[in-house]
Amino acid sequence: MSVPKLRFPEFLDAGEWEEKKLEDIATIKAGTTPSRANSEFYANGSIPWVKTTDLNNSYIYTTQEKVTPLAKVKLNPIGSVLVAMYGGFNQIGRTGYLKIPAATNQAISVLNVKKDILTSAYLLIWLNAKIDYWKKLAISSRKDANITGSDVADFPIAFPSLIEQQKIADCLSFLSDRITAETQKLNTLKAHKKGLMQQLFPAEGETLPKLRFPEFQDAGEWEVKELSQVCQVNPSVNNLPETFVYIDLESVDSGNLHQKKVISREGAPSRAQRLLKRHDVIFQMVRPYQRNNYYFDANDDISYVASTGYAQLRAHDSSLYLFQYLHNDNFVDRVLAKCTGSNYPAINSSDLSKILVEIPTLSEQQKIADCLTSIDEAIAAQSEAIDLLKLHKKGLMQQLFPSVEEVRG
Repeated sequence: MSVPKLRFPEFLDAGEWEEKKLEDIATIKAGTTPSRANSEFYANGSIPWVKTTDLNNSYIYTTQEKVTPLAKVKLNPIGSVLVAMYGGFNQIGRTGYLKIPAATNQAISVLNVKKDILTSAYLLIWLNAKIDYWKKLAISSRKDANITGSDVADFPIAFPSLIEQQKIADCLSFLSDRITAETQKLNTLKAHKKGLMQQLFPAEGETLPKLRFPEFQDAGEWEVKELSQVCQVNPSVNNLPETFVYIDLESVDSGNLHQKKVISREGAPSRAQRLLKRHDVIFQMVRPYQRNNYYFDANDDISYVASTGYAQLRAHDSSLYLFQYLHNDNFVDRVLAKCTGSNYPAINSSDLSKILVEIPTLSEQQKIADCLTSIDEAIAAQSEAIDLLKLHKKGLMQQLFPSVEEVRG
């Protein structure tokens, strides 16, 4: 028997939790996948069909695809809990809770609880709390990195009374709803910035933006120049320092440096060549549509060197304006038009240098940069708030549930 580290006051004397295997408290079945060779299974389909990529560790209200009755798939009722058994390592153990009747593919286990013992909401939360267990199982026991129907049936679960289950589910659902609401705010901020950029930078073929700050209404048209005329591209370097932070293409995400890998010059890869100066901008030349560019503003005692997978840009005027401009849809489209390769489209520095950019006066550059940077700061603050909520929820789940190892004994 087991008890969690944290319990609501009214249940402190409620006794130990029960421990069962999933097969003891739920019916378990696998889905079926209709043949894609038969297009009539999919054309004008009306039956929601869940794939592992549809699983979101939460409620499922709709699906990307639908199939027809001709597919002869099994329809699962509302309240069914889904678990991904395979379909890629990142998908293993992901869950879903059907809010609509739906069919699933064969990579998904469908669980329907015995309602006098367990609630579906509690089962979903328990599975989400133990998702790392599935991944460890897949890695340690199978070369193909998957889990089987037997693994699902044998999966241990500890649970209290239905009333306490509901209390736990309500508490964590409140946090989940808060995270969802804050994420919607984040998406609204991102959409606002995207729309503003479309207004603040000229449309393709134009030299004036649709939206201009009042003090620049009569400032005239913007200049059109090649990128190499507004910044140095890959400034030359004589020698690299003895040690430095190496920034490769995995280090940057959404404009943030997530990894600081300090390496020595002797141990550095040959691609470590871009010695950065404060306020340099590095532009991702491989898969530039990802827009994982970085504005370098570190002011510490160690040097930073970027990979040749980036172009190093040193602006003649406003470096923040240049950084914002690089994310403009029109500029990205021009870059992509010059890229070679299909799986990993890339542009070389020479072609990048010749791409045209629209440039206003320095004072207008700074005004635009300040406006867009302030939105970036709001986005960063909102992202941090969401991360803190997720961390709080994860910590709470660890306290509200015993570990799988404790349940297994």
